[in-house]
Amino acid sequence: MKDEPPLYLDDPERLKALAHPMRRAMLTHLNVHGPATSTTLGELLGAKTGTTSYHLRQLEKYGFIEEIPERSTGRERWWRRVEGPRDIRTPDFGRVDPAARAVLQEFHRIGMDEDRRLLESFPAAYRRDPDWAKASRGFGRMTRREFEAFFEEYIALLFKYSHRASDAPPDARPMYIRLFALPADEPPE
Repeated sequence: MKDEPPLYLDDPERLKALAHPMRRAMLTHLNVHGPATSTTLGELLGAKTGTTSYHLRQLEKYGFIEEIPERSTGRERWWRRVEGPRDIRTPDFGRVDPAARAVLQEFHRIGMDEDRRLLESFPAAYRRDPDWAKASRGFGRMTRREFEAFFEEYIALLFKYSHRASDAPPDARPMYIRLFALPADEPPE
């Protein structure tokens, strides 16, 4: 991570490529389970192959996935997630072109929907194996500068203990890890 600056999704078209639920589901599957074909993804997501092929091409166009030529034969194309930057961030809302703000809001809405589903699945995961399901809730008082430092140290810690799929030890498991923080002195919307 030291040499890897964050990737800011400040290109509205690139952000739009990720602001689609099916594409997000495809990326998650490729990230967790590894390479797949359009047919495999279609069966998993309940979509026609033409639909999954279209969405895969959009993800490829914006550099999130790539074809695996050595596995692809004839009409069967295999896809994998690109091992690019792992620290992907959205631009500040106020700095986004007004025409692209709706895309940024949709991107965040889809992400929060995913996070709600993960949160709802936590109790069952904890019952199955509490060694692999941890939760923490915190409260603190921080200045803006301290909060920025906290966030950057959290990202650094995440990468210190995380492996890319290609270099993970055999006993490493893919883990969903979430952090969200917001001011406590403002009413929720």
